[in-house]
Amino acid sequence: MTIDTPIDLRSDTVTRPTAAMRAAMAAAPVGDDQYGEDILTNQLQERCAALLGKEAALWLPSGTMANQVALRVLARPGDEVITSREAHAGWHETGGAAANAGVQLVEVGQGGLFTCADFEAAIKPRGLPVFPPSTVVQIENTHNRGGGLVFPQAEAERICAAARARGMASFLDGARLWNAALASGRSEAELAVPFDLVAVAFSKGLGAPGGSLLAGRRELIAAATRHRRMLGGAMRQTGFYAAAALHGLDHHRERLAEDHHNARAMAEVLAACPGVHLDLATVQTNIVVFHLADGAPDDAGFIAAAREKGVLLNVFGPRKARIVTHLDVTAAMARRAAGLLAGLLG
Repeated sequence: MTIDTPIDLRSDTVTRPTAAMRAAMAAAPVGDDQYGEDILTNQLQERCAALLGKEAALWLPSGTMANQVALRVLARPGDEVITSREAHAGWHETGGAAANAGVQLVEVGQGGLFTCADFEAAIKPRGLPVFPPSTVVQIENTHNRGGGLVFPQAEAERICAAARARGMASFLDGARLWNAALASGRSEAELAVPFDLVAVAFSKGLGAPGGSLLAGRRELIAAATRHRRMLGGAMRQTGFYAAAALHGLDHHRERLAEDHHNARAMAEVLAACPGVHLDLATVQTNIVVFHLADGAPDDAGFIAAAREKGVLLNVFGPRKARIVTHLDVTAAMARRAAGLLAGLLG
């Protein structure tokens, strides 16, 4: 049996602005951001700088651009960036780190996490002309392909301290930092404090139609402003986006607990299916990544069958799938989707 309106679990970016968010956007007193005259963009940047414990912040159109600008600010072409296994920067930005920043990525650790020892072992020795210099470490929190894992804060602090001791910069890809803060019980500022630059997204979790932000020291944000323009991200009346982001910060941060609860409930149903391999310890926020066991439908067949039942989800690799809960998925929808998927994997 199909349903008319699919339950869309492909990503938390598929949400549409609520009526209240649309009203806030329509009422935005916009100005030209290139002249520093967009009131709400200025407010958003000031608010998020304080929220993240940084001196300054800069709005950007997308999370990928925020990540690319951060690498251009912190590294030089030919440098090496150490990051987690299956990081967004290497897997979901269509080679942008190489094309835009001219850097190469070295993945360490497992399942989205790595230790200070992993990081230190990956650093290239200085002084040998055949090696690229290791100049930046990047942490993703929460980690997308790891299943929404929250990066252990004590380890992040050790890694950033080790980087500073070696003259390396640190960057936090915190597109879903709002989820990490809620799940860990730590503030966004506490999670961001060890890092030179931090990125957050407003279209993931908070339900805005677009927009991300970089925060850090004033001189880094000044450099980021130039690189944003070089990459075509300097826009004009951005207050419509800023209004949506501010509304999301005010009204959608605390409700992320519902998304986490719904993801956990779905994961428990799926983990009980004989056709699924799923470690419930990895389900910490709003993402569930699971593997299809031998004998279960293959990934393409499973995704197609789920779509026929009215459930949309993404393939993440051979016999590997991902579901993401969000603002537009109610508890009842999550229960229904879990039951439909379990029926296919029985």
